[in-house]
Amino acid sequence: MLTNSLEAAAVARSASAAPPAIAARGVRKAYGAVQALAGVDLEVRRGELLALLGPNGAGKTTLLEILEGHRRADGGEVSVLGHDPALRERALRERTGIVLQEEGLDPNLDVREAVELYGAAYPAPRPADEVLELVGLGDRGGVRASTLSGGQRRRLDLALGIAGDPELIFLDEPTTGFDPAARRRTWEVVDGLRALGKTILLTTHYMEEAERLADRIVVMARGEVVAEGTPATLGGRDRAAAVVTFSLPGGMPAPPVGEVDERGRVLLRTHHIPADLEALAQWALAHDLPLADLAVRPPTLEDVYLELTR
Repeated sequence: MLTNSLEAAAVARSASAAPPAIAARGVRKAYGAVQALAGVDLEVRRGELLALLGPNGAGKTTLLEILEGHRRADGGEVSVLGHDPALRERALRERTGIVLQEEGLDPNLDVREAVELYGAAYPAPRPADEVLELVGLGDRGGVRASTLSGGQRRRLDLALGIAGDPELIFLDEPTTGFDPAARRRTWEVVDGLRALGKTILLTTHYMEEAERLADRIVVMARGEVVAEGTPATLGGRDRAAAVVTFSLPGGMPAPPVGEVDERGRVLLRTHHIPADLEALAQWALAHDLPLADLAVRPPTLEDVYLELTR
């Protein structure tokens, strides 16, 4: 056990000392008069999963296309695994995997053939059956891709992205359209990839997904990075006020702290939870009010995200 711990610590130190997998400095891109990227700085460390969040039009897709080598920046510097992606060098492409929102796959191929076809473009692909087991399609290798359900097809997209055993994986909204159970199964797959030491850049609109998977989060808005941090610290979340809510019965006077909305809900944002809860408790006892639905919660990641992108 001690040996395993020491080995894990050594790997972590090595990853932290290595150059970042992705380094972007001052990246700019315009489409006519529209400034899609206005000097973006981004760093993805080796072995980490970074979630890139932002509303539609924030510039995420343009930035991804530049990092993947599908589009050239107008200015700035970009390095992906030590290469300029705009040069489209084979030495870089054989070390990266891309899971797009939709693959243009020949529907006549069966699932195993599709994985083998994509893996053949890489120097040391993973065995197709191993890849299919990893994404939960181990029993579907012999069926045609066109017969898969929507969730299974998305799993196949993930399998194609990792067929070549890449070091760096771009996951572009991998669970869009999934039901909650399928989404959680996909999270387990992504966790497995991270355990293998892969570096992952994830885009998603699901705050729960980002909080569950990401080591760090970067938020973009209006072509710029507006915040970055861990899920717990993003946007000062760890220092933000807690939110206290409960229902106020009709005819009851307002409590000593908090505000009452039009639905009769009391909302209190506080940095002093014990003192404010004590004041509420004394008020509730004086009015024989049970406060049955009283809830105290820290600000959610969605609260922080909406504030950052407002």
